[in-house]
Amino acid sequence: MEQLIGKKVQHDILNAYGVTIVPANSFISRESLQIIMNHRIDLNAIVLASEQKPSNPKKSIQIGELVQQTVSVSKELFESILVSRKVPLMEIRNQVLPAIVQLSKNQDIFELFEAVKAKDDYIYEHNVGVGVISTLIGRWMNLEESELMILSLAATLHDVGKVKLPIEVLNKPGKLNEVEFQLVKKHTIFGYELLKETTGISLRIARVALQHHEREDGKGYPLGIKKENIDLFSSIVAVADIFHAMSSKRPYHEPLSFHEIVSQMSDGKFGVLNPQIISVFIENMMKRLVGKQVLLTDGREGEVVYINPHNIETPLIKLADYFLDLSQERNIHIKSIIA
Repeated sequence: MEQLIGKKVQHDILNAYGVTIVPANSFISRESLQIIMNHRIDLNAIVLASEQKPSNPKKSIQIGELVQQTVSVSKELFESILVSRKVPLMEIRNQVLPAIVQLSKNQDIFELFEAVKAKDDYIYEHNVGVGVISTLIGRWMNLEESELMILSLAATLHDVGKVKLPIEVLNKPGKLNEVEFQLVKKHTIFGYELLKETTGISLRIARVALQHHEREDGKGYPLGIKKENIDLFSSIVAVADIFHAMSSKRPYHEPLSFHEIVSQMSDGKFGVLNPQIISVFIENMMKRLVGKQVLLTDGREGEVVYINPHNIETPLIKLADYFLDLSQERNIHIKSIIA
């Protein structure tokens, strides 16, 4: 039993309810071993990964560098559209898309989310962030590789219509007035028109640019269509778009806390999103919280040790001297993930 400590598990370890108690590719600690024992998991059924040391701390720096390089290349290519009036499709496919796909495969999704958060150059960092998160969701939804590539490109280009909008409106630090808001909403139509006229591009990619602000109840824009008329890829990008926007520093607001984002997305605060995609995204994200250090809204730090199958947003947290069940402490939430 003790010899399992420090070993890396190849697959998620699930309890009798099908809830992940130790995520794949994590290392078994004394605490997680105790959790495994408490859940009466057959130790012989645990598949260990090949011997590897814990990830190098320089890894996050490398991920951050790749994100910034991708943002820089993306920005240059998007800005060229103003001059050429054409989408440089081949260059985006060759210089941006491979990095988007590589980033989306990072094993530590919270390290990834931190790396793709927009901090300085929101518009172009957002394009890359939404591309990465959409690709991640598509993989969780078991899309075929050919479909995943279309989704990645569509997500990366979803806001391409914003190149036709005044930069001072896009970067306005305060709330947009009605005239400005109506202008910004046109980026969906501008993007659709740009992409529809681009040789060699799937019409589905243009459709995502048009539809990513549509909502299931018909209260989105620009057309106000309902769920049966919204492309699945548009719905995936809508979820990634909102998650990244709320996680990032923007001209008019600071990032929301982890709990606020998850709670508001679940409750439809940002409009009625596809429930299947929301479920896949939140469940996959929450189950990977096991073993992570988190900062709580009351200032304390702890480790997530168990996900409540009846309410995955309220896990069990191990503090220094006792266990805190967030399902019983409704005034305490997860503010951010530390490591």
